[in-house]
Amino acid sequence: MPLHTRLLRILGFLSAALVSAAIIVGIAFRFLDSPKEKKMRQDVVTMQEKYLLLQKQIESLSDDVSDLEQRDNDIYRSIFEAAPLPDSVRLGKEYSQVDWEQYKFKNTNELIDEVGKEIASLKHRISTQKNSFDTLKNLVQSKEEMLASIPAIQPVSDKTLDHVASGFGYRIDPIYKTPKMHTGLDFAAAMGTPIYATANGVVEDASFDEGGYGNHVILNHGYGYETLYGHMVRIKVRRGEKIKRGQVIGWVGSTGKSTGPHVHYEVIRNGQKINPVHFFFNDLSPTDYERIVKIAAASNQSFD
Repeated sequence: MPLHTRLLRILGFLSAALVSAAIIVGIAFRFLDSPKEKKMRQDVVTMQEKYLLLQKQIESLSDDVSDLEQRDNDIYRSIFEAAPLPDSVRLGKEYSQVDWEQYKFKNTNELIDEVGKEIASLKHRISTQKNSFDTLKNLVQSKEEMLASIPAIQPVSDKTLDHVASGFGYRIDPIYKTPKMHTGLDFAAAMGTPIYATANGVVEDASFDEGGYGNHVILNHGYGYETLYGHMVRIKVRRGEKIKRGQVIGWVGSTGKSTGPHVHYEVIRNGQKINPVHFFFNDLSPTDYERIVKIAAASNQSFD
């Protein structure tokens, strides 16, 4: 076979081999990942997992901050009669709620930017909340007298909660046996059991009421609060006397309209009689509070 023919065949074979190799390499790069690409894909998957975890943590932190903000507005500021902070102050003008769904199709830089904005928003809200708590701390320090003047203990020693006989609301009148609004709590106790002032105040009335409360004491605590203690066997204090929380003001009896030894206890705020069961927070644990609420809510016959 001539040499040039042999060379042509060799060149043809090499060309075919090169074309085949190029096709194979092209297919491989099209459908198969290189080690570098595999590493990059794995990094992307890991980044997505970490991002989702970070996203959940931010949402959890946001929920925690929201709970603190709600407690601050609805409870802490309410106690001190301070105006709630508006959402515009808490969130700041440049911050707004982030729609987490929009993150699904964003590139890495955009995702990082959005997460950074949400973290900045949380930092702003936390800083605002800290300032709010600092304000409340100053209110606490300046309003110690007010706190001491809010009813906060039970009028008789009742650690076991066995003395609550009748609660606030419509109850059966013990004499007429008809439903009647009972405007306080009845604490049944042995004759002569000490009765305590539930907050600092001044004796507004200490007298005998033939029509209902018998020997009774009304304390004016200021800040719109008054308390009434009825059916005493004997009164210890006098009108105009300054009283401290926990001071004995009389002893349990059954004077006036009463069917047995007890103290009828009322809390009045701004002239309105309200449920005293919510004013024992210095005395009760959360569990005890739940228990006394259930006891006081029972529909039964009052003692007066």
